Amino acid sequence: MINLQESLDIINREIQTIQYPQNPAGLYEPIAYLLAMKGKKIRPALTLLACNLYRDDVETAIRPALAWEIFHNFTLMHDDVMDKADLRRGQPTVHKKWNENAAILSGDATLILSYVFMTDSAMENLKPLLDLFSTTAAEICEGQQYDMEFERRTDVSEQEYIEMIRLKTAVMFGACFKTGAIIGGADKKDLQNLYDFGINLGIAFQIKDDLLDVYGNPGVFGKKTGGDILCNKKTYLLINALNRADKPERENLLHWLGRNDNPQEKIIVVRNIYDRLAIPDIANASIQVFYEKALMAFHAISVSESRKEILKDVAKDIIEREF
Repeated sequence: MINLQESLDIINREIQTIQYPQNPAGLYEPIAYLLAMKGKKIRPALTLLACNLYRDDVETAIRPALAWEIFHNFTLMHDDVMDKADLRRGQPTVHKKWNENAAILSGDATLILSYVFMTDSAMENLKPLLDLFSTTAAEICEGQQYDMEFERRTDVSEQEYIEMIRLKTAVMFGACFKTGAIIGGADKKDLQNLYDFGINLGIAFQIKDDLLDVYGNPGVFGKKTGGDILCNKKTYLLINALNRADKPERENLLHWLGRNDNPQEKIIVVRNIYDRLAIPDIANASIQVFYEKALMAFHAISVSESRKEILKDVAKDIIEREF
């Protein structure tokens, strides 16, 4: 059995060996630049760990696992253009280092590259893997569309938000687990249980991310907190605050959402509103609900408890993380 760090080491090592065409350099250099950045790489690692539940040798899962990391970076390249983001993982975003056209076209090439890696699979697994990959890719685009539409609304419900992050974030978690399980030879019940495990873990992961953006320790979290507040991003925290505040508090919150003249004061005021409404407690309770749903699916997986122990610990670490 491999642990999380060993699976991450495999992924990081393999990323360094990817060979890109030399020409045109303007197309491939941004791809190499983004993939070389320091990042969590948790999604492809989950693919290897899921495969490892069923077989000791995870070699045949490496290229499909990398496909998910490459695809994830495609979404980041395009998301950064749409969000007009200046930094990604502490480095200039592709559209800032090059330009928007480069980010769009290199993003398209990144998507194609992800399919190249996913098709490097055994013939008997090729159709289920490609079906899963294509369905998940479409769902992630749907989630991004909802996210953009939410920017113009102040009446987004908690249920709508959960569905948006299920599509934008959680389906990839589920698909990564399912990819590894397909390659490992899991039966249909386990494929579904691992997928459900990933979906609920992914939702909890995103709510935790929303929480850390406001309340995380910048030295541990790896970036300044309050970015979502400054961007008026419809997070789990903001949506619940808008829906739970009384009229005066809601008007005050909307007032600050419309201001960008004093960033630090805006962060402090909005965070204080969250505190008064006990939004952190509400978020933590929701994280726990989805984590417990994930564990229910996980316990149903028909693999010995000893083989599941590593993945169970990883799930716990994801929920309790401070970065």
